[in-house]
Amino acid sequence: MFALVASGFTNIYLTQPVLPVLQQEFGVSVAEAAWSISAVILGITLANIPFGLLADALPVRPIILLGGLMIAAAGLFTSTADALSWHVAGRFTQGLFIPALTTCLAAYLARVLPPDRLNVIMGSYVAATVLGGLGGRLLGGWIHPPLHWRYALVSAAALTIVSTVIAWWLLPREGKRVRPDHASRVGFLDLIRQWRVLRLVFSGMGSFFVFSSLFNYLPFRLAQPPFALSTNAITAVYLVYIMGIFIGPMAGKIANRWGSGSTLLAGAAVTFASVLLSALPWLSGVVAALLLLCAGFFTVHAASVGALNRALAHGHGRANALYVLFYYLGGWLGVSASGLAFQTWGWAGVMGVCVGMLAFPALAGWQLQREQESGN
Repeated sequence: MFALVASGFTNIYLTQPVLPVLQQEFGVSVAEAAWSISAVILGITLANIPFGLLADALPVRPIILLGGLMIAAAGLFTSTADALSWHVAGRFTQGLFIPALTTCLAAYLARVLPPDRLNVIMGSYVAATVLGGLGGRLLGGWIHPPLHWRYALVSAAALTIVSTVIAWWLLPREGKRVRPDHASRVGFLDLIRQWRVLRLVFSGMGSFFVFSSLFNYLPFRLAQPPFALSTNAITAVYLVYIMGIFIGPMAGKIANRWGSGSTLLAGAAVTFASVLLSALPWLSGVVAALLLLCAGFFTVHAASVGALNRALAHGHGRANALYVLFYYLGGWLGVSASGLAFQTWGWAGVMGVCVGMLAFPALAGWQLQREQESGN
């Protein structure tokens, strides 16, 4: 499971460190080159709920096998694309099938594991997403020379095929399904009508908007004066991402002790500080900003998911699918909107839109804190 999730997430951010290389090779603008990432996120956003419904209706292991093979095939196709339009089409197809290795796998684990084991395995699941995200960035801009980014796509495809086949072969078959009772059939519209659900969904969306924006346009900022870093040096900066492996469990403990509201407010404040620090003209300041960004983002993400699941008596599966939908929608909007802001106003434009989106986790935290203090 760990290898499967990590290899799946490797494909998402594979081209992020080499976006300036893609811009030059395809002869496109910054915003157009960023579609290499936003197309994947858009595909995940559109396919997440359909795959969640498939996971409830069909055995998951064949879905995992199909999804993994399609991601690999689309990656191999993308590695041969000689135009940005075909490149984006291949990346979009990869995004469409990523939920087979994320949403469907999470549903599978919830069905086949007892509760005490599920908590442990889901901790590994989160760590695998972080490792995969970091691994993709390192594979795309460090392990393979930047100008040979096409080989990184081939390597990621090979890893995905191997991990998918092994997972399909070794993961236990599902037992007999338990038919859900009437009370548990909470629809998506029912969830959207609940503000206590919607504010936490928007909290995750806003935080991932900021995270995706800063990390996606960091290569362009660091490639320009006063930094003028090489692609290898820019890729090394992404090592700060590994902090997410440790922050997630810590955020859960903080939320248990101080409450989800206070944790969300603290995470939003730390993220806000990271946005401000990113404007510093020193590399040490930018690295500090990214460390704070990881700390703040994963704190908000973990606290939002935890508060969402505690707020509901039924419909947890659909609520989590809804959260993931808006989560990746926030990432896609962040990459798209910040690209236009960067072209128009430079890094100050990226900072401006990010600060605005932090209102969502801050509002959710403030309201949760007030409810906690009033005993509601």
